[in-house]
Amino acid sequence: MSGETEELYSLLIPLAEDRLIVPRACVAEVVRFTAPEQEAGAHSWMMGSVNWNGRSLPVASFEGALGKDVPVTTGRTRIVVFHAHTGQLNTGHFGVLTQGFPQLVRVNKDVLQLHTTEGWPKDAPVLCRVKMINEFPLIPDLEKLEAMLAREAMQA
Repeated sequence: MSGETEELYSLLIPLAEDRLIVPRACVAEVVRFTAPEQEAGAHSWMMGSVNWNGRSLPVASFEGALGKDVPVTTGRTRIVVFHAHTGQLNTGHFGVLTQGFPQLVRVNKDVLQLHTTEGWPKDAPVLCRVKMINEFPLIPDLEKLEAMLAREAMQA
């Protein structure tokens, strides 16, 4: 066995009252916030769609998907563009609002530990909360969030 520690480049994505941690490879780009075009009858967490590289990009509020209030946008609000991996979204990507710039971090098994799998609604797009030194970020269930967005698109 090699003495090297396996590390994963990840992004800490700031939300209004929390942070997400995701592998860097899941993210296509971080773009400045532009007001999404909202669909009538959509859930409050579904912000609408923005034009991204000539394509329609569905944008969600992660806080809203957890059943919390959708945060007010500020000058620091950005949209994190994720790769859609399940094939449920014909756009191939989707966006999540962030309340600041994501931070690049390297993680390994020595600094990342399971903290809890509870504390959010059962249907929320969250896998678990982890402990990372003095942070307690959420690991999102991006496949579930993608499925939620696909259902919204079908109802529109």
